[in-house]
Amino acid sequence: MADLSINLAGIKSPNPFWLASAPPTNSGYQVQRAFEAGWGGAVWKTLGEPILNVSSRFAAVSFNGQRVAGFNNIELITDRPLEVNLKEIYETKKRFPDRALVASLMVEPKREKWHEIVKRVEDVGVDGLELNFGCPHGMAERGMGSASGQVPELVEKQTYWVKEVAQTPVIVKLTPNITDITATAEAAVQGGADAISMINTINSLMGVDLDTWNTIPHVAGKGAHGGYCGPAVKPIALNMVAECARHPRINVPISGMGGVSSWREAAEFMLMGATGVQVCTAVMHHGFRIIEDMIEGLNHYLDEKGIASVMDLVGKSVHKYSDWGNLDLNYKVAARINTDVCINCNKCYIACEDASHQCIDRLTDENGKEYLKVREDDCVGCNLCSIVCPVDGAIDMVEIPSEHPPMTWNERQAAIGALASCNVDVK
Repeated sequence: MADLSINLAGIKSPNPFWLASAPPTNSGYQVQRAFEAGWGGAVWKTLGEPILNVSSRFAAVSFNGQRVAGFNNIELITDRPLEVNLKEIYETKKRFPDRALVASLMVEPKREKWHEIVKRVEDVGVDGLELNFGCPHGMAERGMGSASGQVPELVEKQTYWVKEVAQTPVIVKLTPNITDITATAEAAVQGGADAISMINTINSLMGVDLDTWNTIPHVAGKGAHGGYCGPAVKPIALNMVAECARHPRINVPISGMGGVSSWREAAEFMLMGATGVQVCTAVMHHGFRIIEDMIEGLNHYLDEKGIASVMDLVGKSVHKYSDWGNLDLNYKVAARINTDVCINCNKCYIACEDASHQCIDRLTDENGKEYLKVREDDCVGCNLCSIVCPVDGAIDMVEIPSEHPPMTWNERQAAIGALASCNVDVK
């Protein structure tokens, strides 16, 4: 059995699975039930000034029979009194001293406001603080959440204010609603952050009811953008984690989130640089007990790989992630159809013919049986046929030996520049 315990900037937990700051961490009752189920940590639903929520807050996208492929909410931070939350945080930490209990915080961008709430929250024994600079709706209109998180100077300044008084590790939660998340991540590091977490939710409108023409969701016929999360956002989140993990000036641990639904996504996030992961939508869909499968699955994976500690996964794939200009232009793969497995549905043929490079032929053998074959010399290795194929193993993407040595675009341009400087005519 592998060691699943992690240490994120000094915050220890028995496994890398934390609940994200969200409806599942709204109360001590919920967090304690989650810990009973096996969760390694939890980030308490964001604490701050009293707010008022609206009714009709959630919406979801279902796709091809999958419920909650994407999830949207317009709920704000906690609507419960700070004193009540602090009492329950204290009771929860006392009952589960081995679990990571982190308080998410959001206040106006004023030094005294941050000092006040940090001192009050740390008095009840939290293991760390997460500064919510990511919430894209409601609070942003008041100058908090992503309104602060989109401005590197404000991220740095507010992180610094918190670090002036904080006695526990400070995690800065970043918004994805920005052109380059490494800009705000670096600002957080400059402000003294001990770790960063990402991603918060993405600006979204889930849909329009075609009968009533109301937005989905709507509040008395009016709608507003909300935060998008769930399985559909995982590729976006994974890219942002990877970009920060490979950035030379972002040298703090990362707590990854965004579409983590099973141990597999957790392993991917950790391979791309996250020390641990946070989960929300999957719990809202299936409940706290999913942690059992997540722990079991990760244990089995590590055992199969012969890995003694989950921390040994962290960052192992980061060096494989680079810019397009560093990819080998002479590397080639081509599709190869396994006729013994293929069911001749023609999905690959249609996709290639209509949307790709027209390199699949429909042929007939000597017995009059139709089959499909790829002209490998014409195939560009786009993967589209294997993506749309409904049968596992029917199409393999096979590496084709190259006659030329590896060369990236950047190397090619450098070579052209060198030749040009020697007055050689380069076409």
